[in-house]
Amino acid sequence: MSRVCIIIPARYNSQRLPGKPLADIVGQPMIIRVYRQAQAALPTAEIVAAVDDVRVLQVLQQNGALAAMTGKEHESGTDRCAEIARGQAYNDDDIIINVQGDEPLVPIHMIQEFARFCTDMLDFQMATIAVPVRSIAEIHDPNVVKVTRDIDGRAISFSRAPIPYARDVNVVDWPLESYLHHVGVYAYRNSTLQKLAASPPCDLERIEKLEQLRALWLGVPIDVMNWPEAPPKGVDTADDLQRVVAILTDIA
Repeated sequence: MSRVCIIIPARYNSQRLPGKPLADIVGQPMIIRVYRQAQAALPTAEIVAAVDDVRVLQVLQQNGALAAMTGKEHESGTDRCAEIARGQAYNDDDIIINVQGDEPLVPIHMIQEFARFCTDMLDFQMATIAVPVRSIAEIHDPNVVKVTRDIDGRAISFSRAPIPYARDVNVVDWPLESYLHHVGVYAYRNSTLQKLAASPPCDLERIEKLEQLRALWLGVPIDVMNWPEAPPKGVDTADDLQRVVAILTDIA
């Protein structure tokens, strides 16, 4: 039987927040908070943090977390995950969920449902998550990636542009129910993950800066799971970090 594993890619030299994996969040490094969320979601899964700096590796090991070093040359979390999967000798049929290392508030229940969604499909290759768009502003925000799907719930395309484009409707009246906001959590069969990592970026991926377009370019089907609401935003900047600290301080 195929296993379900979680890999958490974490890059130390973030341009907007250097040292991000070790940023303190209410007494715990961010990477440890993400790791604990993954453990709470899937306690029987193997969880590996994929890191590129020995300081992050040491912190994880000191906290009893499984971690491994990857090359610094990787351009995406997908490439980092693929290297870890090879190092862990995962089988081709194993399912790997990629949880980003800057998502300390990733919902536990969402990861649990996503794992079920993937394991329930006999022909599963790759999957991701989409949530409803809540405002016109989101549709036109290039930081909100939109996804369109076919009749079987598989992705047709992803874009930072507003897709679909409501040609004959005033912008303020575009129907929100026709739009989906893509959430950047992915799962792959290991065989599919290795195929993606072995392929060069495609033109669409380079232009949009969306690595999932490589899969569509290669003809890999991407199943899209519905989720009712967007998870809390991850940490990209110092302001994001303070927002997460405030949320967790209030909870505590």
